[in-house]
Amino acid sequence: MLNLPGSRSRSRRGGLNTLVVGAGEAGRTLVRALRRSPSYGLVPIGFLDDARGLGRAVGLPVFGPISALADVARARRADACVVAIPSLPAQRVAEIIETARGCGLHVRFLPSFLAAVERDARLSDLRQIRVGDLLGRRELHVVSEKTGALISGRRVLVTGAGGSIGSELCRQIQGFGPEVLYLLDHDESNLHGLQLEIMGNGLLDADEIVIADIRDERRIDQIFATVQPDLVFHAAAHKHLPLLERHPCEAVKSNVNGTQNVLEAAIRHGASRFVLISTDKAADPVSVLGASKRLAELVVQRAAGGPVTLASVRFGNVLGSRGSFLSVLANQIAKAEPVTVTHPDVSRFFMTVEEAVGLVLEAAAMAEYAETFVLDMGEPVQIVDLVRNYAEQLKLPNVEIRYTGLRPGEKLAEKVFSDAEERVPSAHPKIWATRRTEPPEDFPLLLERLYAAADDGDSVLVKELFQRLVPEYVPSDRKETLVSIGAPYPDGF
Repeated sequence: MLNLPGSRSRSRRGGLNTLVVGAGEAGRTLVRALRRSPSYGLVPIGFLDDARGLGRAVGLPVFGPISALADVARARRADACVVAIPSLPAQRVAEIIETARGCGLHVRFLPSFLAAVERDARLSDLRQIRVGDLLGRRELHVVSEKTGALISGRRVLVTGAGGSIGSELCRQIQGFGPEVLYLLDHDESNLHGLQLEIMGNGLLDADEIVIADIRDERRIDQIFATVQPDLVFHAAAHKHLPLLERHPCEAVKSNVNGTQNVLEAAIRHGASRFVLISTDKAADPVSVLGASKRLAELVVQRAAGGPVTLASVRFGNVLGSRGSFLSVLANQIAKAEPVTVTHPDVSRFFMTVEEAVGLVLEAAAMAEYAETFVLDMGEPVQIVDLVRNYAEQLKLPNVEIRYTGLRPGEKLAEKVFSDAEERVPSAHPKIWATRRTEPPEDFPLLLERLYAAADDGDSVLVKELFQRLVPEYVPSDRKETLVSIGAPYPDGF
C-alpha cells in the first residue's frame, strides 16, 4: 500500500521537493546531509524503497515501492528524484531515470551520494577559497577615496549591467552614493535579477532599469538624451572566444559598432567620462575577440581630445565571472567529470571580480588622455596549477585532467601589452597604462567598410579588414599576410 497522506505543494524552504529512492543507510545519510546543506536546493519529502514494513526513516515517510515512483511523484507534487542505492544494477537505474524524467522530475544519480553532496556544498561557497593560492599573489584593493568622490552625487550609466563585470560594477557604484544609477542591458532576465539584488525589488518598473541593444544606434541616442549620464561604464560585449571565431561579424556589430554607438551618444549628450571594458586578448591579438576589443580601444582613443575624458581597461581572466574558467572548473568538478584543459603549458593572467571592478573605477578617476589601463597581475598562472590548487582546497586531490588542444584564436600564453606599446606608470603603484595610439588616416573609411562587411555577413572580408585596422592582429588560423586585397593600402580600396 502506498503511504500517501495527501498531496503537498512546493517546499516553503525554497528548494525542490525531492523523493529519495532508497531508505537504506545511503539514503538516510543523504537526507541528513541535504538538511545540513539547504544551499544544495533539494528538500527531501520522503522515500521509495522495496523493503516491506518501512513506515518512516529519519523522520520522513516511506511512500511505497520504487515501482510507485510515477504515482507518488504526481500525488506529492515532487520536483526531483535522487537515486540513493549504490548497489542498484545499471539497468534498474536506467529504468528509474526514464520513469522519473517521464514525470518531469529532475534526476540525480552518482556513484557516491555523500561525496556528491559534500562536493557540491563546498563548491556552493567560493568565498571560502583562498584566492591568493589561486592567483599566485595577494589580492589587490585599488579603489581610492578619489574614486568615491567621482561617483558620489553623479548620474551613472552601466551598459551590460546584468553581466558578471557589469553587475559587480553596479553593486560597488551603488555603494558610493550616486544621484542615480542606470542599469542598461538587452537581457531582461539579467536586469530582473540585478534590480532585485540592488534595489530590493524585481518589478522592472523603475526608470533606472533600461532594456536596449547597444547595436541600435537610434535607441542608444534616445536613452542618452533622456537620462543624461555624467559617467558611462561600457561593459556590454560579446566575450566568448570560440563563438566569435565562428561568427566574426557578430563581434564587429557588438564589440566595435556597439562601442562606437555608446561612445558617440555619450559625447553628444554631455557625459564627462567614458570607460571601456577591454581584455588582455587585445594585446597583439590572434583571435577575433582580441581584434574586436583592440579595435574598440582604438575607437575610444580616436575620440580623445574632446570634452569627454576617456579610458579603456584591460582585464585578465576574472575568477568567478559567468563563463570564466573557474566557473566551468567548478561545474565540472561538481559533476565528477574530468576537468578539460586545452594544453599542459597554457597559462593566463587572473584577477578577482573585485579587483577588476576596482580597476575600472580607479581608471575612471585617473583617466586623462584615453589611456588603456592594466592591473599589475604579477606572473601568469599555469592553468594546470590552478586546477590542482583549487581541487586541493576542496580536498579533492584526484581530479582527472583531460587535454583538449588549443582552439583557433587561443594563445598558449597571454600578454597585457603588445610589443609595440609603451608601458608607463600611472598614479597608482599597481596600475600601468599605455600611451594613446594614433589610428591610420583612413581609419574612418576602413571602419565603415568593416561595418558594411559585417552587415553583409562576409566573415572573410571582416577578418581582412581587421588586419588592416589592427596591423598587429595575426589570425591564428591564417598566418600569411593579406593576399586577396593586396598590401598594405592598395589604391581604390
